[in-house]
Amino acid sequence: MDDLIIVGCIADNPYVEDMLQHMNQQVDYSDLISLKNFLNSEFCPRFIVDESNFDKIGRQLEGKKVLIVSNSMGLYTRNDLAMRNFLIARAAKDNGADRVILLEPDLYYSAQDRGPRPEHGVPGFKRDIADFKKFDGQPFSARLYADLLLKSGIDEVVTVHNHSCSVMNMFMDRFSGYFHNLQPAEVYAGYMQDSDIVSNGEIILCAPDKGAIPFAREVQRAFRNKDTPLLIIDKERRGEREVSVRLSPESSVTLDDITGKDVVVIDDMVRTGKTILECCKFLKKAKPGKVVFFVTHFYSSQEGRINLNDPAIDEIVTTNTIPQILNRDMQGRLRHKMVVLLLERWISSYIFNMLGIPTELSGPLYRENMSSKNPRWKGKMGPLFS
Repeated sequence: MDDLIIVGCIADNPYVEDMLQHMNQQVDYSDLISLKNFLNSEFCPRFIVDESNFDKIGRQLEGKKVLIVSNSMGLYTRNDLAMRNFLIARAAKDNGADRVILLEPDLYYSAQDRGPRPEHGVPGFKRDIADFKKFDGQPFSARLYADLLLKSGIDEVVTVHNHSCSVMNMFMDRFSGYFHNLQPAEVYAGYMQDSDIVSNGEIILCAPDKGAIPFAREVQRAFRNKDTPLLIIDKERRGEREVSVRLSPESSVTLDDITGKDVVVIDDMVRTGKTILECCKFLKKAKPGKVVFFVTHFYSSQEGRINLNDPAIDEIVTTNTIPQILNRDMQGRLRHKMVVLLLERWISSYIFNMLGIPTELSGPLYRENMSSKNPRWKGKMGPLFS
């Protein structure tokens, strides 16, 4: 791996440090790149070079691949981090890097995956006038972000569980197929089967809306028991925050079938938690054994923490694609029923294979992080994680 350089876009990022460990980079990225700001606040990254070597000016990175790891951390806004991505990528290319790869587990601007006109996005459904009006006056930000990444020198993008087919189509087009949308189906299936979060053999998976069905089916296929049933919920929005839910005719089981069994609701992201709460309340009426919510991207907000603290949801499993959720203050009262799966090992393995370096993982694809307030905590994480 001498030809790969891994850097972060902000200093002292534990997520990047974990990536370095799993990808066997012995040198800390702070010794490879200087992330400095001028007095006028402009960001100016600089790959650290041999000051005495005047033979390879502007060519110090020839023969190298540069992996930029970017995720939401601390006081930096996504706008700040996006601009840092552009400039680090440009610095890599302007100094001879052969290939620049961006790892952004929660891809920025993905929620703005269409614009106010018919040519603005391919969302996978027929847009009506209300959907066009929703974006009236706004930029088609996801496309702009893809264009700016490409122009800055990014050759390849890796992200995790992006559910937007409009983003997928656009990034695949812009990056000529070099867009990798990693689906954590095997991680989730493995955790359900190998931990004590649910009762093995009694699991029923649940897609809380039509958009969640494809990923829920991926998790279903990843189970050792291929007959794990899938319950599907239809939702109907009755306003900006109000939804109604009912059992979908596409569901392979009825509400009566879930009585006494553990139900796992699976989705890609949560912000306010209102829709998921309505879904879980609906399921609880059938008296299941336990209702667990698995979600990849957890945006911690006060409203979300209040909604998800409802007893209709027995436990929450998320990932560290947005690393702030590891902070117990960000979890708030949810800490007693929250588990965070750390994905760096799983992502590192994928990137190794992507770069043509075969690797086989033994043991779990994740590391488990939970508060000692969680009843399932057995002290196995040690004091660092309690």
